[in-house]
Amino acid sequence: MKLKIFVSGVAGFLGSHLADTFIAQGHHVVGCDNLLGGYLDNVNENVEFYQYDCNFYNSMKKITQGCDIVYHCAATPYEGLSVFSPYLITKNVFENSASVISAAVANGVKRFVFCSSMARYGANPIPFTEDMTPKPQDPYAIAKYAAELLLRNLAETHGMEYTIAVPHNIIGPRQKYDDPYRNVASIMINLMLQGRQPIIYGDGEQKRCFSFVQDCIQCLEKMAFQKNVVSEVINIGPDEEPVTINQLAKTIAELLKFDLKPVYMPDRPQEVKLATCSAEKARRLLGYQTRHTLQQGLQEMINYIKTRGPKKFKYHLDIEIVNSKLPATWKEKLF
Repeated sequence: MKLKIFVSGVAGFLGSHLADTFIAQGHHVVGCDNLLGGYLDNVNENVEFYQYDCNFYNSMKKITQGCDIVYHCAATPYEGLSVFSPYLITKNVFENSASVISAAVANGVKRFVFCSSMARYGANPIPFTEDMTPKPQDPYAIAKYAAELLLRNLAETHGMEYTIAVPHNIIGPRQKYDDPYRNVASIMINLMLQGRQPIIYGDGEQKRCFSFVQDCIQCLEKMAFQKNVVSEVINIGPDEEPVTINQLAKTIAELLKFDLKPVYMPDRPQEVKLATCSAEKARRLLGYQTRHTLQQGLQEMINYIKTRGPKKFKYHLDIEIVNSKLPATWKEKLF
């Protein structure tokens, strides 16, 4: 059955891949993006595209009309920067979610899939599991978790099905790589391709698992159709290959045959040191499988960035709080 599916953030990394998947299945995809964090050429030519900002409720109500499913991918996913630009980040996480959720409810959308963030777990012990009480440590994470609570409240009140996906550290082609505020793997690849050393915050022993985008899509697309995911929170991403940021830099350097001598800078405020998730629930409910190793995913990114060409970093977002705690990388534009 052909469905009308709405994807916010459709020019972004995750949203564009999701749109491609649904178009390939024969569905009608409507999408919007304000192009703050995406590239216009990411958008599939068959998407009914609107260059709209999700914060404008009337626009969201107009373009979600008649949609069966809504995927809300649009956000400003800047954990570190949110400590210094809390207004900008939370406005484009919580307020934009309130707008899209309200529009979906008003239009009688059947199911709403919300892309949250691993940041919701904060200082919990690893691996993070879905039954943990979130302990967000930065404004971005607080806004994501607040949006989850709002979605639950409105969906349960008005009878809309919902699912909360928790992707983490997604990598792959189409990720914005000229952004100095996020996407550590993309930043490192872009720097090394320019012959520049990567900058690592703290001692580099922060531990993460990186998710290849297509491995996430295999779960996300099922969330539109399966009954067993309704009202559930589900981590999306691998739990088999945790690495430190030091190890990530070393792996990228080996793939690029780059002489690695990282530059170390002080820790960023409120950064969670150990952040990995359990994928057990995704395996059980969605048949999740990790099909790409970290090396394979990084090689795909390298190929993509080489094809487009390395780029200068664009300091495109305003920093609202400038003080001694602001990382020099941003204050002095070191990337």
